[in-house]
Amino acid sequence: MTSLSRRSILKGAAALGGATLLSRPSFADERLPILRAAPASAQLAPVGYPSTPVWAYATETAGTVPGPEIRLGAGERVRFQLINDLPQPTSVHWHGIRIENAMDGAAPLTQAPVPPGDTFDYDFVAPDPGTYWYHSHNRSTEQVARGLAGPLIVDDREPWLGEPGAATRELVLILDDWLLDSDARIIENRWEDLHAASHSGRMGNTVTVNGAAYPELDIQPDERVRLRIINTATDRIMPLSLPHLSARLIALDGHPVTPREIDTLILGPAQRADVVIDGRVDGEARASLLLDPGNGEWVEIAGFIHSGDTLPSRGTDVRPLPAWGTLPVPDLSDPQRETLLMEGGAMRGMLETRFGGETMGFRELAANGMVWAFNGAANEMDKPMFQAALGRTVQLKMSNRSVFPHAIHLHGHHFTVLSKSGAANIEGDVRDTVLIGADETVEIAFVADNPGQWMIHCHMLSHQKSGMMAWFEVA
Repeated sequence: MTSLSRRSILKGAAALGGATLLSRPSFADERLPILRAAPASAQLAPVGYPSTPVWAYATETAGTVPGPEIRLGAGERVRFQLINDLPQPTSVHWHGIRIENAMDGAAPLTQAPVPPGDTFDYDFVAPDPGTYWYHSHNRSTEQVARGLAGPLIVDDREPWLGEPGAATRELVLILDDWLLDSDARIIENRWEDLHAASHSGRMGNTVTVNGAAYPELDIQPDERVRLRIINTATDRIMPLSLPHLSARLIALDGHPVTPREIDTLILGPAQRADVVIDGRVDGEARASLLLDPGNGEWVEIAGFIHSGDTLPSRGTDVRPLPAWGTLPVPDLSDPQRETLLMEGGAMRGMLETRFGGETMGFRELAANGMVWAFNGAANEMDKPMFQAALGRTVQLKMSNRSVFPHAIHLHGHHFTVLSKSGAANIEGDVRDTVLIGADETVEIAFVADNPGQWMIHCHMLSHQKSGMMAWFEVA
C-alpha cells in the first residue's frame, strides 16, 4: 500500500500501557430535530489525496466526520429523529449517558435496528455533565469504522470556564483510526477478518483528529485550554502525550477527578479524558499531540501553533471541575459479587465454549465467526450474565485470561474502579469503560439504579463482534 502519511504509517496493535433518572414526557405534537445517517465524503487523508467516501451523521447540512457536536446542559433533553438513509439497518447509542433503557440504542437488545428508509425517535434526559459521544450500535464494527460517530458534550452545572485557575476556552478533539488504501478509500474487505479480530482488532493506517490528518490548532502563549479528548476508533488503543504543555487530567469518561499531572495518557476505544494544557511561553512556535502507534516511536497527530499575545498566567494550580453530585455511592459492606472471565483470541484460544445454545470447539467457533468468550460463552444474548435488584450494589471482578487487552463497557451505568491493575487504571476513578491488559484483573463496583436490560461488551468492536458481548438485567 502507498503511504498516506507524511510522517509515519501506523502499524500493528497499540500498546497498553444516583439520582433517579427523569421520566420522558410525550411530545406527540412536536417535530423532533433530525439526525440523518447517510453516505457522505470527507477529506481524511492529507492534502493531495482524494476525499474518502464515508457514512456520516448530519443535522441541517451535509454529513460530517465526526458527526455534528451535540451540546446541552446537565438535566436537559436530547431529542432527535434518526432518519436512516444508509443501505443497512442502524441505531444510535448515546455512549456514557445514564439513560432510560428504551433510548439506549443498543440494537437488538433495547431496540430493533432501524431499517433503511425508516426513522426512530430518541428523547431522553442527559443527567450528568461531561464529555460523551454517540455512535452506531448495529453492525458497529463496520458502521463506526465508516464514520458514524460524533461528540455529545454536557456542560457543567456550575460555572467553570473563566473561573480562577480554570481554562478560558475548550477544544473537543475526536481521535479516530482509518484503514485506507492508496486512493484514500476505506478498505472494505476486512470487516470479517478473523485474524485481526483474534488479535488486537482491525487497525488502521491513518489517525485523524477532528476528521483531519495532522491538523494545526491555534493556541496563545500561556493560554489555558480544556481539551475534551474522545477515542472513537473501533479497535485502536491510543497512548497519548502532550509534551511541554503542562498537561493535567481533570476528568475521565465525563466524571471529574482531582487534577493530576500526566506525562502520558492511555485511552482505549470509547474512553474519554478532559485535560487542561497551558500554552508554551519559552518562545517555541509549536507543540504537539503525540501518539505511540505500538512500536514505541511517538508520532505527531496534531500540532498546537502558538500565535498572538502572551496571556496572563493563571498560576500552576488547576481548578477542579464541579462534582456531579448525582451518582450513587456503592455500598461495599455486602455487595452482590459477580465475575467476568475473558478468554480466547490468538496464541491462547479456547478448547470449547457455548455459542447459539451449543458447546463448540475452537475450530467450529471460528467457522461461526467467534474467537472470544465471556464466562465460557460467545455472544450469549438469550439470557442475562447476571441479574441485580434495583438499588443493589454490584461488585464485578473482571479477569483477562488472554494475551490482548480489552476495553470493557457497561451500558446505563458508571462504576468505581476498586482495584488498580495496569497503568491505565487508578483506584477510585469513575468510568464507563475500563481497559484491562493481558492477564490482568480489575474489580469495579456500581449501584444498579437504572432498570432494564443493559449490554456489557468489549468496545474493541472486532472483539465484540466475535464473542465479547453479553447483557445484565436490573429489576
